[in-house]
Amino acid sequence: MARITGTWLSGSPGEPGDSDIIGYPGELYGLPREGAGSLAPTWRRVVAMFLDWFMAVGIAAVITGSLASSSVPLMVWFVVGVAAVTLFGFTPGQYFMKMRVLRIDAPVPVGFVRALARQVLVFFVIPALFTDADGRGMHDQATGTALVNAR
Repeated sequence: MARITGTWLSGSPGEPGDSDIIGYPGELYGLPREGAGSLAPTWRRVVAMFLDWFMAVGIAAVITGSLASSSVPLMVWFVVGVAAVTLFGFTPGQYFMKMRVLRIDAPVPVGFVRALARQVLVFFVIPALFTDADGRGMHDQATGTALVNAR
């Protein structure tokens, strides 16, 4: 007789049509499958992060007068990230990759507190590496935001 609770070998217990099973990334949040407003793919998020970092290194080199390793690029990256998401809803790298940060709980701007919390969590890198079934990082889950395609 099979165990009622199943085992880790039994696979997913869900049936087709269960509300716990998602059809596409972002469906549970009412986001479209593709196009503007759909969740951005991981590769575009990574490219945007590198663009933001290279921009911060360039600004730090102008400020300090050298490319020597220091904490100035990190501070520039942090401040620009918080300010840009608060004011515009995207960082420069996200803008060039045609993405923006949205709140998934309400159609209002992200705001300073959420932008700050999101940037603090991204600063530690690890939360951004752990994603849910939709591909949203822990930093987005914790702040109630999502990085979506802008166009």
